[in-house]
Amino acid sequence: MKTSDFYYDLPKELIAQDPLQDRSASRLMHLSITDGSIKHGKFTDILTYLNKGDCLVINDTKVIPARLYGNREKTGGVVEILLLKRMDNDIWECLVKPGKKARTGDRIVFGDGILKGEITEVLEDGNRHIHFEYDGIFEEILDSLGEMPLPPYITHKLQDKNRYQTVYAVHEGSAAAPTAGLHFTKELLKQVEEKGVNIAHVTLHVGLGTFRPVKVDDVENHHMHSEYYVVEKEAADLINNTKRNGSRIIAVGTTSCRTLESAADEDGTIKAGSGWTDIFIYPGYRFKAIDALITNFHLPESTLLMLVSALAGKENIMNAYKEAVKEKYRFFSFGDAMIIE
Repeated sequence: MKTSDFYYDLPKELIAQDPLQDRSASRLMHLSITDGSIKHGKFTDILTYLNKGDCLVINDTKVIPARLYGNREKTGGVVEILLLKRMDNDIWECLVKPGKKARTGDRIVFGDGILKGEITEVLEDGNRHIHFEYDGIFEEILDSLGEMPLPPYITHKLQDKNRYQTVYAVHEGSAAAPTAGLHFTKELLKQVEEKGVNIAHVTLHVGLGTFRPVKVDDVENHHMHSEYYVVEKEAADLINNTKRNGSRIIAVGTTSCRTLESAADEDGTIKAGSGWTDIFIYPGYRFKAIDALITNFHLPESTLLMLVSALAGKENIMNAYKEAVKEKYRFFSFGDAMIIE
C-alpha cells in the first residue's frame, strides 16, 4: 500500500484559518460505510444519527500553551521551544528552533527570568530534553508565557485560547487539540444526554506527531509516534455495558478511536488502565471497539486519513473528500465535520 494512494488535491482557501463564532455551526457530512452514500447537513444534525442507548466517547485532554519564546542566556539569541512530552517532573522532551545551535548545557531564559531551562540531552530524532527551573507553579507560568501550539497550516493568530479547547477539556497534557470535539457545545452535549445517549470520557494526550507527514513510500514502513492514554474503570464499564446491550460505540475523533482500539481485547472488551500507544490504523485493520466515528477532514497522505479509510474503505473516503472539495467544505482543525457509520 502506497502513501501516494492517499493523496488528494486541496485548494489552499479551503483550509479553515479561524474557528466559527458558534462551535456547532459547522457543516456535517454523513458517510455510509455500507454503500459509500453521502448526505450533507449541519453539525447539530448529529442528534439524528445518535440512538438511545448508544455511547459517545470523548477525549477530555486539555491543550497546554506549549509554545514558548526565550533567549539564549549567553548570546541573547531568540529560541522557540515546543513542549512535546513531560518526561519526569521538570524535564520535558522539546522541539527547539533553531535546533543546530541548541547543544547540551545551553541555557535559555523565558519571560525576564521567571522561567529558565537547560538542555540536558540531544535525542537521535533531533528533539531535546530540557530541565526547567522556576518558582511557583509550572502550569501557571506556562499559562502566562506560552502560546497555543496551532498546527503549521493555521497562519492566523488565535484571539481566544479557549477556542482551541473542547468544552469538556480537563486533563492537561496535549500539544494539539482533539479537533472533532471542538464542534460540541455544552448545550448540544446536554441534548445528546437527554436523548438517552451515554457519554464516556477517555484521555489521550495528543502529540505533534499527529501532524507529521508520512515520509515513506510504503505505508507499512511508517513509524508511528507514541501518545499517553488513560481509560478509567467507570468509562470502561459504560462502554462494555453498551456493547453487551447491543448498542453502538461512537468515537468523537481519531484520538478517542485510537484510545479505544488500544485498550480493547480481541473481543472488543475495553480494559481500564493507562499507558503509551503507537497504534497505527490503516486499511486492512479490523476494528475491535468502535462502530462509528465523528471526525474532521484530514491532511493528504496523513495517518489520520489512513485511519478513516480503514473504517469506511479507501474508495469511499477519497470520493467523500472529492465531494467535500467540490462543495467547499472547510478542512482540518477549525474545519467542518464528518460522521462515518
